[in-house]
Amino acid sequence: MTAIPGVGAFAIVPSNDVTIALAFWERLGFARIGGDHHYHIMEGWGCEVHLTQAGAPPWDVPAHNPFGVYLRTPDVAAIAALVDDLVIRPGGILRHREWGLYEVGINGPDGLLVRIGWPSELIENA
Repeated sequence: MTAIPGVGAFAIVPSNDVTIALAFWERLGFARIGGDHHYHIMEGWGCEVHLTQAGAPPWDVPAHNPFGVYLRTPDVAAIAALVDDLVIRPGGILRHREWGLYEVGINGPDGLLVRIGWPSELIENA
């Protein structure tokens, strides 16, 4: 019997070098669960992200990457520990934000902003 997929919205992230992007998401704890050699579906931490090789304008990734991905998961601290060297400093360090989220910001492939967070009120001992 085929499992019924969960409802959700997932980012499709273009990359100038999809091999580097795959390695980055694997380091975050994601695994490739589908796709083909041009399109990769990654899943981890209860989230899903789709990766694709960037192409010619307007689908290329410029020097100043306008894209960002937000992962909402209670495992913020565990993920941040995996990629401490990629944390955007000083502003991206793991902390409670004034908008009510316990959050970290990291620098992804091609300058992709990746924020990972969970509501502060739901974080125990943080």
